[in-house]
Amino acid sequence: MSHSVVAAPESDGAERPRDRGRSLRGPLRAEWTFPLVVGVVSAVVFAFVRTHLIDDTYITLSYARNLAFDGHWGLTLEQTSNTATSPLNVLSLAAITLVVRDAVVAAGVLFVLCQVGLALGLRRWGRERGLELAFAPLAVVTLLVNPLLVSSVGLEMALGASILVWLAVFTGERRYWAAGAMVGLLAVTRLDLLVVAAVVLVVRRRFWVGMWHVVTSAAAVALPWFLFSWLVLGSAVPDTLVIKTLQESWGEHDFGNGLALYFREYPAATVLSVWAVAAAVVSAVVWALGLRRGARLARVSAPMAVFALGGAAHALAYVWLGVPPYHWYYAPSVVAATVFVAALCSRWWFTAAVPALAAAASVALYGASGLPRDEAPVHSNHVASPQYLRIGEELRDIVGDGAVRSAGEIGALAYSCECAIVDVFSDRGRMAEAIEEKKRESSALGVTLLEANFAFLDAPAEPVRTEYELRITTKEAPAEAIAVWPTTSAWGSGHRTLYLVETD
Repeated sequence: MSHSVVAAPESDGAERPRDRGRSLRGPLRAEWTFPLVVGVVSAVVFAFVRTHLIDDTYITLSYARNLAFDGHWGLTLEQTSNTATSPLNVLSLAAITLVVRDAVVAAGVLFVLCQVGLALGLRRWGRERGLELAFAPLAVVTLLVNPLLVSSVGLEMALGASILVWLAVFTGERRYWAAGAMVGLLAVTRLDLLVVAAVVLVVRRRFWVGMWHVVTSAAAVALPWFLFSWLVLGSAVPDTLVIKTLQESWGEHDFGNGLALYFREYPAATVLSVWAVAAAVVSAVVWALGLRRGARLARVSAPMAVFALGGAAHALAYVWLGVPPYHWYYAPSVVAATVFVAALCSRWWFTAAVPALAAAASVALYGASGLPRDEAPVHSNHVASPQYLRIGEELRDIVGDGAVRSAGEIGALAYSCECAIVDVFSDRGRMAEAIEEKKRESSALGVTLLEANFAFLDAPAEPVRTEYELRITTKEAPAEAIAVWPTTSAWGSGHRTLYLVETD
């Protein structure tokens, strides 16, 4: 008997188009599920966070809005200034604002993009090192709800974290041109992040290999902006370098002991913000012992340990600079430590429970005081931003075209008032005074660098003359006050009075 059965053509390993589509659909769906979920969750996070963006975030948003709608680089439209610490953050926000027509919405879009970029980078880094699949989700979730990072949304921290992770990825893959591009982007994002980048690039075997490619690529990316800033805006690096180093401390607290100040004001939020730093210090000892014994987890997580070392170097650099303890200054250390701890905890479920529980506690703490929140979990603003936004709208009706001297916090007021609010952040005349003060306390080399940086500064000879002045007090406003606004804040004494007077 003869049989006429025809075998399926599978022996050569080829797939028919329909079969290929079916076989790829599952992997593709799995590949995109993680970044899609991160995008959705981060959008939800921003929906809550947007009600309490801190005052410095509104400085950035004012720059972005002025650039997007008026082609003007400045905190206010009345003067050119260069106090946006992160040019790349401003440029990115301005580009998105042109499309969405709202700088706050643009901040949300950029935040989501940065979180997705961070997630993709961590997943790729983990795969390249052979880490467990839990590594990237653990790190992303823990960072996404960290109280300190939640309180820094809108600033450049999310952007910087994403770029730093991709720098580590490209360095590990020996893609030195791409790594150099990341270094250039970091320089335009925030100069101090180059400390972390330097550690990532130098603490590796034969660190000089590919370094010429890194330097060349970084220069090609970053130099055009710094030349433009130097020649057109009057300073190669943002003026905030002078402003913040002149401040030095808040009373007895500077960066070195600033966490004690935050612990006094926000004990639970501070612990949940920096727990990973403490865990990284302890884990580093165990990791080093494991590496010496050739343990697999220690070997595959070595680049993450170097990343954490970069975060530690960044913190030490800030201690050396002696600057005030603005909470977002701790963010690079927190990000680097969290990534390292997530790598070590991803191996077993009982260790993975540690960052997972920290994330759950952060979410619970965030909602404990009710939603929506008026204030960030960790901040140092004397007046809550929503109150500043309302006051700014009323201030615009009072002062009209008049100039107003700020009471120390300018971001949210400038954003909502859209009037001439002036201080050292917006008035180059006052900036000239700050430069001279910085020169007086600098070494000969420091003076030379300051003079070179501001060689093309065309500052006004005098500060802007103001018709009004905002003042803040913990007591009652004086009788001569034109307008009075009772305010609240979780920072410090809590209740304060902001009031407006005519300039003497």
